[in-house]
Amino acid sequence: MLSQLVSELRDETIAAVSQTGGHLGAGLGVVELTVALHYVFNTPHDRLIWDVGHQAYPHKIITGRRDRMKTLRQQGGLSGFTKRSESEFDPFGAGHSSTSISAGFGMAVARDVMKLRNHVIAVIGDGAMSAGMAYEALNNAGASQSDMIVILNDNDMSIAQPVGALSAYLSELITSRPYHSIRDLVKEVANRFPDEIGQAAKKAKNLAREITGNQSLFSKLGFFHIGPIDGHDLTHLLPILKNLRDRDITGPVLVHVVTEKGKGHPFSASNSEKYHAVPKFDIITGEQKKPAGNLPSYTSVFADTLTSLAEKDKKIVAITAAMPSGTGLKKMANACPNQVFDVGIAEQHAVTFAAGMSTEGMRPFCAIYSTFLQRGYDQLIHDVCLQNLPVRFAIDRAGLVGADGATHAGIYDLAYLSCLPNMTIMCPSDEAELVHMTYTAAIYDDGPIAVRYPRGTGTGVLIPEKPEPLAIGKARVITEGEILAIVSIGTMLATCEEVIARLSKKGANCTLVDARFAKPIDTELLDKLCKTHSALLIVEEGAAGGFAAQVMQYLVNAGHMDSNFKVRAATLPDSVIDHAERDFQLETVGLDATSLLQQAESLISDNINMANSAHS
Repeated sequence: MLSQLVSELRDETIAAVSQTGGHLGAGLGVVELTVALHYVFNTPHDRLIWDVGHQAYPHKIITGRRDRMKTLRQQGGLSGFTKRSESEFDPFGAGHSSTSISAGFGMAVARDVMKLRNHVIAVIGDGAMSAGMAYEALNNAGASQSDMIVILNDNDMSIAQPVGALSAYLSELITSRPYHSIRDLVKEVANRFPDEIGQAAKKAKNLAREITGNQSLFSKLGFFHIGPIDGHDLTHLLPILKNLRDRDITGPVLVHVVTEKGKGHPFSASNSEKYHAVPKFDIITGEQKKPAGNLPSYTSVFADTLTSLAEKDKKIVAITAAMPSGTGLKKMANACPNQVFDVGIAEQHAVTFAAGMSTEGMRPFCAIYSTFLQRGYDQLIHDVCLQNLPVRFAIDRAGLVGADGATHAGIYDLAYLSCLPNMTIMCPSDEAELVHMTYTAAIYDDGPIAVRYPRGTGTGVLIPEKPEPLAIGKARVITEGEILAIVSIGTMLATCEEVIARLSKKGANCTLVDARFAKPIDTELLDKLCKTHSALLIVEEGAAGGFAAQVMQYLVNAGHMDSNFKVRAATLPDSVIDHAERDFQLETVGLDATSLLQQAESLISDNINMANSAHS
């Protein structure tokens, strides 16, 4: 019965992701574990926390959301991660890794304080266990007497069949009743197995030492350590989980479960990284449905440029936090293997590691998604900016990110970077500008510098053969006009060009500026615009407090904000922006061309009316 459920659940997961895209491999790897956990434990009364949420699609299917899976990551549909507002079976929202043990321990302590009775289970992957936060939580929970179960889902190793079976048997044995010594346990094992598998028994003895002794790191941190166990064998999983559910355990338990990422999908085994996160794909052939057109992505343009620079300058190095493909650095690693460093899911360490390299004369590029750089913010301030160290930050996925939703939106970096001393921030309006900015960052040695760029493809401009250095803090004027000046930062420029064209058709020839730098801002140009124009519209795909705030503060302090000069900032609202198509997200927040045109017209309505009267 359960085996049939496992098979159907795996097929259902593949079918759902083929229609919507999303994270595939991790979910397929935990189908048996998902079924076993929900079968043994009384969820949602018992709290089940999935770290990150990449692997939670099977969990969603069997917790009342099967009929909505076709809406996964779509506007108004299911989130790609666990989400408290979506289901009572999601006790903790996720999106970023390595939070499950901390959250689970908090739930366990709250339960103990309130004298309630329920189980808390946190499922965390081996990749997420590379983050310091996981070990902080293990250290804290291990020193307590609060009951909780941590399941380490290890999909990066394998165990031979005899050893896996013996380990599962030992785990079931040790969780069924207490043993006073390793000798007792080994004696019990020896009595159960014939002499011809003496070598396996020897391995079992070593496993017994790990399970009952103080040999493993987890045991030393205070956890009762069980495993490794075959995570795809229900005959292994169910008895152990039932013993843990029913036994009067004091303190935390860690169960080491071994799984195969992408199990059951015929196309994932040959390229597990490719099938970690996928667009829509053909369920028969596995062919992924990519967007039409051959435009390069911003990520690939950055990677190509940095690789070319690194081949000529051995001091240029790149650092990634477990995202070599996502950040494009895999290409550089192939070309310059000694100049790329993957530190695992450890953004704090990545930033300070880069800072240390910079003190020795290296030119480090710390390539991290905007949403993940948030995790290294203290290090940004204390270890980089306060010491004015020339660390280069390549901030990918800046701005809204469509289907990945609020947890992955890169909308805060302009605000949290702009307030930092010594920081320089560049924002390319197209892929050619990204080439120049990457080169500018490479040769800039006067302090920390960041270049932020969005997810997705570029605009199709010609990629320059030779990059050129940009003057720090200097904007560029795209079109010159009068009355209204639109100052755009980053890739909002193309939308602003459309606004300018539509204003021109209405008789208003306005100025368009590509700011290029969010910090330092071009105060000389701003002074000129304020003297020659009557209104200013600042356009920024970022949270309030970023570039527009810096500009408006300057205008106030410089005395430009009088009753005759109008200024408006078009930024993202102070609210959570749910997953949807990016164009729809921009329209919803008023950053599409039509909405910006309306804002522009409201600033110069009198001038447009006069122009129309003159033509009539």
